[in-house]
Amino acid sequence: MANVVVVGSQWGDEGKGKVVDWLSERADVVVRFQGGHNAGHTLVVDGKTYKLSLLPSGVVRPGKLSVIGNGVVFDPHAFVAELGRIRELGVEIGPDRLKIAENTALILSLHRELDGFREDAASNSGTKIGTTRRGIGPAYEDKVGRRAIRVMDLADTNTLAAKVDRLLTHHNALRRGLGHAEVAHEAIMQELTSVADKVLPYMDRVWKVLDEARRAGSRILFEGAQGTLLDIDHGTYPFVTSSNTVAGQAAPGSGLGPGAIGYVLGITKAYTTRVGEGPFPTEQANEVGDFLGTRGREFGTVTGRKRRCGWFDAVLVRQAVAVNGINGIALTKLDVLDGLDEIKVCTGYRLDGETIDYLPASQAAQARVEPVYETLEGWSGTTAGARSWSELPAQAVKYVRYVEELIGAPVALLSTSPERDDTILVTDPFQD
Repeated sequence: MANVVVVGSQWGDEGKGKVVDWLSERADVVVRFQGGHNAGHTLVVDGKTYKLSLLPSGVVRPGKLSVIGNGVVFDPHAFVAELGRIRELGVEIGPDRLKIAENTALILSLHRELDGFREDAASNSGTKIGTTRRGIGPAYEDKVGRRAIRVMDLADTNTLAAKVDRLLTHHNALRRGLGHAEVAHEAIMQELTSVADKVLPYMDRVWKVLDEARRAGSRILFEGAQGTLLDIDHGTYPFVTSSNTVAGQAAPGSGLGPGAIGYVLGITKAYTTRVGEGPFPTEQANEVGDFLGTRGREFGTVTGRKRRCGWFDAVLVRQAVAVNGINGIALTKLDVLDGLDEIKVCTGYRLDGETIDYLPASQAAQARVEPVYETLEGWSGTTAGARSWSELPAQAVKYVRYVEELIGAPVALLSTSPERDDTILVTDPFQD
């Protein structure tokens, strides 16, 4: 039985929420394995819209176990607030349906403040990354620096104070250097103790829960946040997030071995978008970009920021297929291209007079690459709401087939609207 990892194959915002929700109907367990509440998923189920940022997408499906893995950085106050919002929409989530790994690192107010201090300073120097200012990067720094407060620490009041002191030794020295006031020990203790009783009921040994589920034959769906091009190692560094977003992170980010992963599904938008700063070879800062952004409603789920839009970049997705070991892609938002007379696809780059078929790792080289385009005929018919290949215009089918050829991976799912049922299934990732 194949356990499935869902990853973004571009810069995130590819429509993972709908696909994960669609797949979760067949899964028994849904696991978030990296990132934090800086990335969101929008689900549309039976006409009702759910906007999730930290909670796994499986929470809107009754009878599913949702898991927040140790690879996530966890803001306890944001978690409690999101639980409240989802309950207002009629979804009740108790500890029997949601587990948080005991060894998950926490995001605190001092992480959010440090994130903001750095972005403000970078804005003045021209080195702004474009973070969401939610403390994700600083929290991962503390995790790697072995000074993080973790979920399990909320239950150990005898050692919590000493751990807070150790954390503040680092942060207060950093804040003084940046010209900001120190944080009081009592303030952080209050921040933690005030939320402990709301979080601890959900804490569990997630690695054990997942191992038992796997041995029992349960189907496990791993959902990542952001996208491959935002990976700390394989993305457009330094304009990336602070975690590994690729499929391989599903194992260490949850506590299961890599042998538990059976199928990798790459979510791929039929064009390209990104949020924040950094290189974007196929960006269209013109009427084409405006058309894609307006038709595709390209605004961030969490931040509301307008996304930059451009033509499909086969070079980037082909690279993502290789890095993730993608078995098949879910192609989303094909309907946004309806009505265009012609559609361009980036098939390669020119760099200093040479044609290349990859994105260079160097920041300077990434800024210099120029896209090489192939122009395809558009289609006048509509793909919106199509649920079979026969309902698609011939040129739309041709476009999909060309994308498959360029990226070296087949289309497993084709999404033609935000509604979960407007999906054409080609290959079932959960196929036994």
